[in-house]
Amino acid sequence: MLPKTRLILSFSSGLFLIWLVYLLLNGVSIENKHRYIPSFVLGKEVDFNKDIRPIFNKKCIFCHGGVKKSGGFSLLFEEEALAVNESGKRAIVPGSPGKSELVKRIKHHDPEYRMPLEREPLSKKEIAVLTKWINQGAPWKDHWAYIAPEETAVPEISDDWIITDIDRFILEKLEEMELAPNPMADRYTLLRRVSFDLTGLPPSLEQTRAFLADTSATAYEAVVDSLLASPAYGERWAAMWMDLARYADSKGYEADRPRSIWKYRDWLINAFNDNIPFDRFVTEQLAGDLLPDATDDQYIATAFHRNTMNNDEGGTDNEEFRIAALIDKVSTTWSVLQGTTMECVQCHSHPYDPIKHEDFYKSLAFFNQTADTDMPNESPVLVEFTEKEDQDRLNRILDWAEKHAGLETRPYYEKLVRVTEPKIHPHLFEQMDKGIPVKGTSFFSVTDSVYTRKKQVPFRGEDRIMLRVRADTSVGVLEFRLDHKEGEVIGNWRVRQKTKKVFDEEENMDKIITLNETISVPIKKVEGNRDLYLVLQGAEKSHTQCIVEWVSLHQALPGEGEKGYEDVEKDFYQLFNLEKGKVGTPIMLELKAEYGRETRLFEKGNWMVLGDKVEPGVPEKWNDFAYGMNRLGLAEWLVSPDNPLTARVTVNRFWEQLFGLGLVETLEDFGSQGFDPTHPELLDWLARRFIHEHEWDVKKLLKEIVMSAAYRQSSHMREDLLEKDPGNKMLARGPRIRLTAEQLRDQALSVSGLLSKKMYGASVMPEQPEGIWQVVYSGDKWETSTGEDRYRRALYTFWRRTSPYPSFIAFDAPSREFCLPRRIDTNTPIQALVTLNDPVYLEAARELARKVAESSPSDARAQLALMYSMAMLRGVDEEKLEDLLLLHRQTQQYFEADPEAICQLIGEENETLAVLTVMANTIMNLDEFLMKS
Repeated sequence: MLPKTRLILSFSSGLFLIWLVYLLLNGVSIENKHRYIPSFVLGKEVDFNKDIRPIFNKKCIFCHGGVKKSGGFSLLFEEEALAVNESGKRAIVPGSPGKSELVKRIKHHDPEYRMPLEREPLSKKEIAVLTKWINQGAPWKDHWAYIAPEETAVPEISDDWIITDIDRFILEKLEEMELAPNPMADRYTLLRRVSFDLTGLPPSLEQTRAFLADTSATAYEAVVDSLLASPAYGERWAAMWMDLARYADSKGYEADRPRSIWKYRDWLINAFNDNIPFDRFVTEQLAGDLLPDATDDQYIATAFHRNTMNNDEGGTDNEEFRIAALIDKVSTTWSVLQGTTMECVQCHSHPYDPIKHEDFYKSLAFFNQTADTDMPNESPVLVEFTEKEDQDRLNRILDWAEKHAGLETRPYYEKLVRVTEPKIHPHLFEQMDKGIPVKGTSFFSVTDSVYTRKKQVPFRGEDRIMLRVRADTSVGVLEFRLDHKEGEVIGNWRVRQKTKKVFDEEENMDKIITLNETISVPIKKVEGNRDLYLVLQGAEKSHTQCIVEWVSLHQALPGEGEKGYEDVEKDFYQLFNLEKGKVGTPIMLELKAEYGRETRLFEKGNWMVLGDKVEPGVPEKWNDFAYGMNRLGLAEWLVSPDNPLTARVTVNRFWEQLFGLGLVETLEDFGSQGFDPTHPELLDWLARRFIHEHEWDVKKLLKEIVMSAAYRQSSHMREDLLEKDPGNKMLARGPRIRLTAEQLRDQALSVSGLLSKKMYGASVMPEQPEGIWQVVYSGDKWETSTGEDRYRRALYTFWRRTSPYPSFIAFDAPSREFCLPRRIDTNTPIQALVTLNDPVYLEAARELARKVAESSPSDARAQLALMYSMAMLRGVDEEKLEDLLLLHRQTQQYFEADPEAICQLIGEENETLAVLTVMANTIMNLDEFLMKS
C-alpha cells in the first residue's frame, strides 16, 4: 500500500475514533447516532422536498398515503412514516438503511416483495438517494408552501435595465440561465398593455395623445396612477374575482331559475375602487355579518358564499343540496385563499399533502352554522326597499320600537323586517298523513286530515309566530299546539284566503290566483325546546289546505294598545307582503346558538353516513389557530401575517393576471403536486411586502409590478428565448397573451364608440343569437336590453349557468357552477367565427365603419389608415396597409356582383358602409387587436 494511501486511511480512522469516543462520553444512544455524524462522513445533504418527496409522490404514495395505507404504512406524515407498521417492523429507521424495511423492499430481487408492487422498480439513482437520505437521518421537511415566508434580501445586482427591486430578482435568474432581458416596449404598446391590465379597456384617443406628448420621466407613472383611480379599474378586477366567487344570475342545476345577487357585484366593484385592504376584503366576504354593528355592505359582501348553486327541482332532498353547497364553500375558500385542493379531503386524507380527512370537516364546521339552506326563497335574504314610502314605513316602525322599548331594539326590528331570521323551513317539519310522517320540501301542508309537527323547537319566550302561508279557502282555524296534536293550544289563526286577479294572455281571460301571505299570530310565551304541532280545525267539509313556506318565532311590536299602534302594525304587515319595490340579496347569517347544528365527519364523503363529531379547526401544518371558533375567526386566521399561504396565493394571482403566468403556474394548487415557484425568493419577498409594507393595499401591489422593467419589456420572441424559455417563465420578455372574453367584447364596443359607461345595477341582456336559451320549468326568455343597457361592459351581462353568454364561453369563460381559480386559454376556429359573425362584433364593426365614413374623405387609403389607428391607436405600416387595400378592392367587387348581400350585412342599402364594415371587421380580427402584447 502506498504511503499516501495509508496516511489518508489512518487520518480517517483517527477521526472516526474521536467521533466514537465523543458519542460514548456524551451518552448518545446508537439509535440517535445519525444526528451527530459529521457531514464529511455522510456527504452532501439530501434535500427532502427536492430529492425525496417527488419519489414518494410518484412511486409510493398511491399505496402508502392519505387514500390507502397498505400494511399500515403511510408516507404522508413524518410520524406515520417512522412508526412501526403492521408487520411489527419500521420502514424507515433514521441513520440505519440496513434496518429500514423500505430499503430492503425497494432493493428486493423477488417481484412479489419488491416495492412498488406490480409497477416499475425504482431506478438505481432513486434507490441510492433514498438510502443516502436514511443514512443521513431521514430529515423530514414541510413542503415549502406550508412554511411562512421568511424575510428575503433583495439581490445585490446592478444594471441599467433595472427600475424596481422586482427587476433584481428577475435579472438574477436570467443571468443564471445566461439570458438577457428584452428592451422596453414602445410607448403605444406599453400604454395599451397597462390600460387593459388595470382597467380592462383600451386607452382612449385622448389618453394616447396625452401620453405621447408627455416626454417627462414621470409620464408612465402618471398614466398608471390615473388608471388605478379610474372607475373602470373596479370593474376590471371585479370581473376577475367573479370567477372565484362563481358569480351567476341563476341558481344552477336543471331548473336554473334566476337569482337576484347583483348587489354583490356592485359591492365588489366598489371594494376594488375604494381599495379596501385585502385582509378586510377577505374578512367581509367570509364573515361580514359577524362584524360589530355590521353595515348593509358588509352583509352583502357575504353573498360571496351565497353564489353556491341551489336546487329548486321537486322531489330533491333539501338537506342533501344544503350539504352540497356547504362542501362547495369549504373547497372554494381553500382554493381561492390557500391554493389548496381541499376537495380531495372530502372522502379521505389528502393523497399528497399533510391534510387529514377530519380536517375537511373541521373547516366545514365553520360554515355549518349559517342560516342558509336549499330553499327556493334563498333565505336569508337582505331586503332593500326601493320606494321612499316603504322606507318611510320601516323608519316609522323603528322609531316606534325605540320609543316604546328603547334604542337597543332598533336593530332587532330592522333585522326582523329586512331579514326575518331564524326561519324554520318545511323540510324540518313532518306532515302526519294517516300516521305516516312525510317530510316537507319547499312547503308543507296542513289540511282537515293532515296535521304537521316539528320536534324540539327552541322556544325562548317569543310571543309571536310568523308564517308565510297560502290558504285555499277562508274556512277553518289553524291551531298551534305543544307536544301533541291534542296538546295545549298556544295560538290560532282563522284561515283567510288572499287572492289577486291577473290576465292570462294565452287564454285571453282574467283569472283569480291565490297568493302567499305573511302573517304574525299571537302565542303564549314558552321556554325550552318543545314539539310544535300545526292542526287545522273546522274545515272537514271544505277540504281547506294551508300551504306553509316557513315559520319564524319573534317578539311582537312593543306598545300594543297605545294610540298609533294599529297604524304601525299595518306598516309592519305591508312591508312583509310587498310584491314590488324591493330588492333581496342572499346573504350569510350565523344561526342563534339554540338553532345550531352539530357537525360530524362523513364516512368516505357520504353525507348520509356520519362519523365522529368535529369542532371547527384547521390543519396542524399551518399556523396556529388562536381565534374565535366561527367564520370571523377563520377569516382572521387566513389573513394573519403568520399564515403561510394567503399572501403568497394572492400576489401570485395578481401577477398571473398581469404576466399571463403565475410565479407558481398552478394558481389552484400550491401543494406538493403543484408547480414549484420559478422565483421563490421573489414570491416570498412580494408576499411579505404585501402584508407589512403595503399593508394589504392591492393598488400599491399592482403599481409596484407594472412599474417594473420586467413588466415594461417588449414581448418580442428572440431565437435564444425560443430555445431556452419558450413559455417565458423566466420573464426575459414582456407578456403576450390573448385578451379575456370580457375584454374582447368591451374593446370592440369601445373602439366603435358604442360602449356605455353606466355602472352598477341589475344584469343586462345584450344581443345574442336566437335559440340559445331553452328554459325548462318557466317562461323565462332572453329579452334583449334596449338603449345603453345593450352596450354595457361585459361583467354586467346576465350569467345563466346552464347557458352562459355564448361568445364568453367560446373564449374560455367558465359556466360558474363552481369556483375557477384559473382560466386556461385555448385557440380554436370557433373563436374566429365568433369575432367575425357574432351580432355584437358585427354591430361594433358597422359603427366603427360609420365613424370612419363620416370623418374621412372617400379615399380608401386614408379611410383604412384612419380605421386602423382608431382600432389600435397607432399608425399602420405600409405593408399591412397594402394588404388591407387589396381586401378593400376585393370586397367592392363582391358587393358589386351581389348587391343583395349589402342589406343582409348592414341592414341598409349603402355599399360604401358595407365595404368599410367588412374592413372594420377584418381589423378587429387581427391578432394584434385580440392580443395584449
